[in-house]
Amino acid sequence: MARPIYKYQPRNTQPDVAIGITMPFNNSSKAKSPTTNYASGSGGGKIVFSQSYTTQEQVVSNLKNLLLTRKGERYMQPNFGTDIYSMLFQNNVEDIRRSLEDSIRADIEYWLPYITVNNIDITSSDDMQSLSIKLSFTITNIGSEMVINILASENTFTVSEAEPSLELRQISNGY
Repeated sequence: MARPIYKYQPRNTQPDVAIGITMPFNNSSKAKSPTTNYASGSGGGKIVFSQSYTTQEQVVSNLKNLLLTRKGERYMQPNFGTDIYSMLFQNNVEDIRRSLEDSIRADIEYWLPYITVNNIDITSSDDMQSLSIKLSFTITNIGSEMVINILASENTFTVSEAEPSLELRQISNGY
């Protein structure tokens, strides 16, 4: 049985109204002052639930949530998440990296159909103890091209903040 695709308003025309909650929890809410946005509840940046005010910000948060979740970890949704953790302890060979890339693409396509994966570059460290994953993607509804870097090792699993794609930065800087 296929999962239904829900349509939603892809752009936030009123940026002073929050459209979602960003991940991970317990981050600062960007210190919006109570006078700037009294209704949002984001006074001073000292709240548990940081709110997103743009579609791009919420999509990036959704993607981070998916990448940081292990399959089987989410209650009542055992298929939500990625296999990055489980593949981290496999033999670090080309077939595993290809399998991991295919798995990440399939998970994003299924759970976040509004994201198009442009490229996934997986490299291992010299000592073969960690993986570095560079995920280049496009938010299809707004055409924003972004890059997220993931560093996975035995002791750490870090997902960076999303940045505009390098190609877009080069064009905007004129070189």
